[in-house]
Amino acid sequence: MNPEAKRLGDIRRKMTGIGDHASQGGYLDGQLLVAMPVMGDSRFERSVIYLCAHSAEGAMGIMVNRPAGSIDFPQLLMQLNIIEKGDQISLPDSAETMKVLSGGPVDTGRGFVLHSSDYFIANATLKINDGVCLTTTIDILKAIAKGNGPKHAILALGYAGWRAGQLEEEIQDNGWLHCDADPELIFGDNVENKYDLALRKIGIDPGMLSNAAGHA
Repeated sequence: MNPEAKRLGDIRRKMTGIGDHASQGGYLDGQLLVAMPVMGDSRFERSVIYLCAHSAEGAMGIMVNRPAGSIDFPQLLMQLNIIEKGDQISLPDSAETMKVLSGGPVDTGRGFVLHSSDYFIANATLKINDGVCLTTTIDILKAIAKGNGPKHAILALGYAGWRAGQLEEEIQDNGWLHCDADPELIFGDNVENKYDLALRKIGIDPGMLSNAAGHA
């Protein structure tokens, strides 16, 4: 197993305490967390987070609605020496338009590619559910640059993590709502509107939210 794949596996085991999918235990992996106004943490204000892993030992997720500043994917490919500057004009449309997001406050120097399950690297890709996987090796970036990558993908810098019991406490304190994920909310181009779209999916009018929101 290459070092990056091992490291991702270590992250997941550290955050979850297990190596297998845990949703059958009543956990929320594979769902979306939607921040409430009472969150109280500016790092997650109006955030939508896809939970990659969740168990009694903790949780790990990727924020899917916050652009990573002015960084774009072709620029990142050049910084990583995956392509030369002149090669940018020959990139496939999927690479030209791929979103680079801020995935969370942990390990912000690392890239995490959340993608559709039509792409898989043995010993490097973590299957979250039937439709979504997570890969951190540079091979997936090379594949996307060549047009051989997954049909849907976002690149996130960093991730969000919770210690054992922390996420449950935050949900109990009305910090988060959660809902089923769908491809548009995870991979959709309209990043800035994902928060309102997620609230509407839950059945909440975004304009009606207030800091006095009660238990959902």
